This record gives sequence, structure tokens and C-alpha cells, in this order.
Amino acid sequence: MLTDGALRMLVLLHFHTLGFSPVQLAYLFLLYEVAGIVTNLSAGWIAARFGLTTTLYAGLGLQVAALIALAQLDPGWAVGLSVAYVMAVQGASGVAKDLAKMSSKSAVKLLAPEGDGGLFLWVAILTGSKNAVKGLGFLLGAAMLATVGFVGAVLGMAAVLAAILLGVLIAMPAGLPRGRKGAKFTEVFSRSPNVNWLSAARVFLFGARDVWFVVGIPIYFYAVLSDGSEDSRRTAFFVIGGFMAVWIILYGAVQAAAPRILRAASRPEAALIDAARRWSAGLSLVPATLALAVWLAPGPAPWLTATLVAGLLVFGAIFAVNSALHSYLILAFTRAERVTMDVGFYYMANAAGRLTGTLLSGVTYQLGGLALVLGTAAVMLGLSTVAAARLRAQGPSPQPA
Repeated sequence: MLTDGALRMLVLLHFHTLGFSPVQLAYLFLLYEVAGIVTNLSAGWIAARFGLTTTLYAGLGLQVAALIALAQLDPGWAVGLSVAYVMAVQGASGVAKDLAKMSSKSAVKLLAPEGDGGLFLWVAILTGSKNAVKGLGFLLGAAMLATVGFVGAVLGMAAVLAAILLGVLIAMPAGLPRGRKGAKFTEVFSRSPNVNWLSAARVFLFGARDVWFVVGIPIYFYAVLSDGSEDSRRTAFFVIGGFMAVWIILYGAVQAAAPRILRAASRPEAALIDAARRWSAGLSLVPATLALAVWLAPGPAPWLTATLVAGLLVFGAIFAVNSALHSYLILAFTRAERVTMDVGFYYMANAAGRLTGTLLSGVTYQLGGLALVLGTAAVMLGLSTVAAARLRAQGPSPQPA
């Protein structure tokens, strides 16, 4: 997750300084998200068929290969060729990240202690720490771009990740499922209404985040902070990377604290489903308010930048509670024998939301600026709330008690 966050910031800022438009920047991440859809849909079956450790090793190894391949990019290539090459490498990186993430999340269902909210607690800890590390990656990527350059950064990350893969191969504990030969690919499509509606809510939740997160806000802040000089560019890199890192770290910290915020250990499943609806509705108000502020402002101003920073941090905190609720509910709704299938399907929906948000991020910013970007996020959150309203309690549940 550290290299995943760093790579996203490296690619975004490096190619923006090369003159790529917002839509071209969005294209760089499209195959990454498409790969996430395909990977999550198939990874659940692969893990059920060949075992969770297989998908984890494959994810780490593929990320090393993707980083090495990205270092071979030639600045002298035509723009079209550069875009196609980076899209392909980002696609491989997307496959790698989702193989590793699906494996980790599925293992929680199998290894977490039962009762007293144990499942929610461990889901929150894993998800929160994952996103905190990814947030550090955003800062690391911007810092490395400003200091050692693009090629040095990606090769350095490849070396570190190769060492981690070696350590995992040596120290992997026993106990994870080895797979079953009779697993069929058609099993990945869930017949549970709750899994399907939760996945739909996830599509719009993450689409609403990425519609401003991927292109809109970083490019807006770069325009405000940089006058084109080398010193201002370096300053912009550090400030943007720092903000994105703080946002992700806050997001991760709140996710980890979500069981305490929601008092999950003492609340039944029905109450947590109701909380998912209410927190989603509340989140939609944040980008709607920010869109109105941007639309009414005569232009970039210190008060507007401060309002955006504060508002997006509030967005991050509320978004984190929503995300933690979803991550718990998918494991509560699924059965142990098909956990990899349902988790894979759910994260396929997650990737579909990121894909939609990524594409809309570049398009809406180019067509209507930041106000349209934030307004689109508010609409998507409204749709997420509608989907969450269709969730129903499945009866008595051992987690939380």
C-alpha cells in the first residue's frame, strides 16, 4: 500500500508537469481501475481455487515487475505512446494491489475472533492501518519526485518491495485456506440482495471520493500554489503530497476508531445497517456545501483554499466511518465458505466506483472546474444512500454481540 500511494502521486505530478491535460491524467489511471474490476471479480475465484497465499504472493511480485517496467519509460516518446505505456503499467499495478488487498481482507473473516464485535474491530484495524500507510505513500511519492526524481523513486520502491516479498515467502504463517478444486467461476456472482445492494452503495461511495481526489483537487491546488518556477513547483509538490497524505492518514485513523465511534460491540446488525444509511446521507452534505462555496467565490482566494482543506478533511472523517461500516457489513453478510467470492465481488464494485470517479474527475474538472467536480460527488453520494437504504438485517448475528 505504501508503494501504491507513492506511485499514484508520482505519476499524477510527474505527468502534470510534462503538460498533460486533466483528461489525459485521468486516462493514466483508467486501466488501473479497469484492472481492479477484473481482478477483484476473478481473484475471489482464484483464491477459492488455489488458496489465499497464492494471490498474495502474485500481488507482491507483480507490483515489483510493474515498478521496474515504469522506470523504462522514455521521455522522448510521443505523448500517445507514453499514455498507452503508463496505462498498461498502471493496469498491472492495479492487478497487484487488488490481489494483495483481497487476500488480506478475506483472511480477516477466517482469523478474527468471534463475539464482542471482534470482526468489526479487526476489519477496522486492518483497513485503517492500510490506508494510513497508503497516505504516507502519497507524501513519500511527492517527496521522492522532488528529490531523487521519477526513475530513482520507482526503482527504489521496487527494491524495497522485493525485499518484503522475500520476507513474506519465508515467514508466512500456516492456517489460511489452500483452495478447493471444485470452485466454479460462476460462484463469484452473489445471489444475496444484501451483498448486491452493499456493492452498489460502494460503487457510488468511492466514485464520489475519486471524482475530486484523483485529478480535480491536486490540479486545482497546483494551479493555486505554482507560478511555473522551479521553486514553486517543488513547494507545490510537497504541499499537495502532504495534504493527500494527511487526508489518507486521517481517513485510516478514523476507520481504525470506527468501532468505538459507533459503539459497535453493543449494537446489533440492524443498528449498524441503519448507521450506514445515516452516515452516507450526512456525507453528501459536505461536497454539496463545498461546491456552493466554490461556485459563489469570484476566484481562488486564501479563504476558499482554507475552506476546501477543512471541508475535505471533514469529508475524509465521515467517509472513513462509511467505508468501515461497508467493510464490516460485507463480511457480516457473507458465509465463511464463500468469503473470497463475496469479498472479491464487493471490491470489484469498489474498483468500478473508482473507475467512474477517475474518469469523471478529469472530465468534470475540464468542463466545469472544481464546482462541477464537487457537485458530482454530492450526487453520487445521494445515490449511495439510496442503495444503502435497501439493506436489511439478516437476523441474529454473532458479530457484534
